[in-house]
Amino acid sequence: MKGKVFLVGAGPGDPELLTLKALRLLRTAEAVLHDDLVAPEILKLIPPTAQRHNVGKRCGKKKILQAEINFLMVALAESGLRVVRLKGGDPLIFGRAGEEIDALRRANVGYEIVPGITSALGGAATAQIPLTQRGVSSALVLITAHQASESAAADWSKLASSGATLALYMPGHNYSEVARKLKAAGLSSQTPCAIISRATTQHQRTHLTTISGLPQAPRLPAPTLLIVGEVVRSSSSLGLMPDFVMPAIPVSSSRPLSAARLANPGSQLADFGKGEERIA
Repeated sequence: MKGKVFLVGAGPGDPELLTLKALRLLRTAEAVLHDDLVAPEILKLIPPTAQRHNVGKRCGKKKILQAEINFLMVALAESGLRVVRLKGGDPLIFGRAGEEIDALRRANVGYEIVPGITSALGGAATAQIPLTQRGVSSALVLITAHQASESAAADWSKLASSGATLALYMPGHNYSEVARKLKAAGLSSQTPCAIISRATTQHQRTHLTTISGLPQAPRLPAPTLLIVGEVVRSSSSLGLMPDFVMPAIPVSSSRPLSAARLANPGSQLADFGKGEERIA
């Protein structure tokens, strides 16, 4: 009997931002294929009896090819296992989920997608930046630095004129080039920006600046996210403070992060048990 693959979003880092469904699937997984950026606290939720495979990459260095990931998912499911493909953020946002879905369909392997909080939402919330705001920005664009550097990518002039908030994933550290592209698109050099490092974790840092100040911005630890737009001014009641680095702030409102607390069925989180998701 074939098993089933669950493409699960691990969120941006804080284990308390996992959905209840993601938590339940991790507790009952028989095999887990996870990315490098999944927080260690979340990996601790995987049962010790489950197979664990690190199939991620950092700084462009691949441990395993995508075709090998696809093959491993299919092979584990065809052996009858309950497989969790654990991805940072949301599986469907810059997560190559489409390629993995195609591979599962071709192999006639059952699968399900479990959404997660993407870093733009988690990081902006922790930095107190409204990604849309009445009278300021009514649209949000998610894009990668790779797209931003290609001439065939989105029409940046149209994005600039629309007033949309830009959330730039994987911006790298070449902020001078990013600033040049943004100004060439027609954005004012005084447009506020926020560089968010290690979103939602206890190590999150937020650097507030402007497009003109981007080349001098500090190289904060990866993973980072760049938010561009007038909404960034709302991150402080005092308004934008150029070249201000917001220190790390606690991500839990009342208690420290605890993977054990999440994993403990006797905690305040509901324990859904093992029977709700059944292998087809």
